[in-house]
Amino acid sequence: MHQEDILQKPLVAVVILSWNGQQYLEQFLPSVVKLTYQPLDIYVADNASTDGTLDFLKTNYPAVKIIRIQKNEGFAKGYNVALKEVIADYYLLLNQDVEVQPGMIEPLVEKMEADVNIAAAQPKLLAYHNKQQFEYAGAAGGYIDKLGYPFCKGRIFDVAELDSGQFNTAGEIFWASGAAMFVRAELYKRFKGFDPDFFAHMEEIDLCWRFKRAGYKIFYVPEAVAYHVGGGSLPKKNPYKTYLNFRNNLFMIFKNYETQELIWKLPVRLLMENIAFFKALLQGKWKEAFAIFRADWHFVISLPLQLKKRYDNWKNYHRNRIDITRVRKSGYFSGSIVWQFFIRKRSRFNDLPNE
Repeated sequence: MHQEDILQKPLVAVVILSWNGQQYLEQFLPSVVKLTYQPLDIYVADNASTDGTLDFLKTNYPAVKIIRIQKNEGFAKGYNVALKEVIADYYLLLNQDVEVQPGMIEPLVEKMEADVNIAAAQPKLLAYHNKQQFEYAGAAGGYIDKLGYPFCKGRIFDVAELDSGQFNTAGEIFWASGAAMFVRAELYKRFKGFDPDFFAHMEEIDLCWRFKRAGYKIFYVPEAVAYHVGGGSLPKKNPYKTYLNFRNNLFMIFKNYETQELIWKLPVRLLMENIAFFKALLQGKWKEAFAIFRADWHFVISLPLQLKKRYDNWKNYHRNRIDITRVRKSGYFSGSIVWQFFIRKRSRFNDLPNE
């Protein structure tokens, strides 16, 4: 490719947030440096690792730029801190346990350059250990149901579908996975990035929800493919992960639902949290039950802060809206995914009713 052609293309920065991830970087950074898109900068933002990550990078990948974060700020604030030092048109926010295909970035750039109203996008996300199966963290794009429960095309709760080409069409979704999120740098900054109080988990859903409320689109691009291990920072059954998921989901719906929806949906959600708590108790899952109780309690005591954030969000929507007539509803399931999965026993996306 000629130098003048490269200079005319948007600059992409791959930013990998790493915490004690040397073993993952050894395994997956080789695929990242083989990405064919140009112009491209590759960064590793180190969240105060203690496992030799920095020495490994300096020795083996001198061309990779290092951003040192002084303490472990978590996923959300860690990215906010790191991206202040990154100059680019687009960010590819990549988990440390993701393998990418060489040509993954080109279709993402092409899609977003064709429509300035797309704020973020994600590739097809498959499981690293079974590359014929969709991966939990994003699959074929994120959706949300009427009570604020997130799920994916290709993954509902713990059931991931095999990839048989059923989701090979690009289209709008509700949220793009934080495991491989392609986002306009200018919009990330304008919307103040991830909510640092989330620490980790669901911060990307919250950001995409804020984008959509302002009229922007979120897209799934199946021509781009990545493979994710999952659980690279916190194992799936870790009680702290349970705590973060329950707490952050409540933070998210409180911040983003319209008032007329929130006044009835929040009590229903708190009731369902209590059902989950007592179910865990009856099953003898004491750590899980305590994690749910702790999440609900922390949500309640943080309500004054969440009220302020809700007001700040409202101001930000109106300052940055591109479509004042409607909030984009693509990727929104008007039914209950809990009802469909647990009562109707529907675990495949294409079996859900078109509600």
